[in-house]
Amino acid sequence: MLKEYSVRTHASVQMVQIDHLVQEAVEASGVRDGILVLWVPHTTAAVTINENADPAVVHDLIYEINKIVPLQDHYEHMEGNSAAHLKSSLFGPSLTMILSGGRPVLGTWQSVYFCEFDGPRNRKLYIKITEG
Repeated sequence: MLKEYSVRTHASVQMVQIDHLVQEAVEASGVRDGILVLWVPHTTAAVTINENADPAVVHDLIYEINKIVPLQDHYEHMEGNSAAHLKSSLFGPSLTMILSGGRPVLGTWQSVYFCEFDGPRNRKLYIKITEG
């Protein structure tokens, strides 16, 4: 089963917790045990898993990725969003997760995040679930 979701971002760099979308896709699929894949069809966005307990973690991730990959740094790409392309490549456009008992297998403090690096925008997220 393949589900498409819209993710609306409100900042140029933002991490949006999307656990609810993942769980919604799992429930719609009816699959209890298998694999789920998240795919972002954008070259300036990504997905990742990280801590959900302390919002400072997301703040720190954004702060540090902006230091590592600055908005302006003599890039040659004409659109002016080279930093977003680099950040997307560092985080990656996909995640593969284990599905067990009708829930994604995540650690106690883990959540799934959609990473925006060229917003604000309306983005797409695909979730593919297979049984097995």
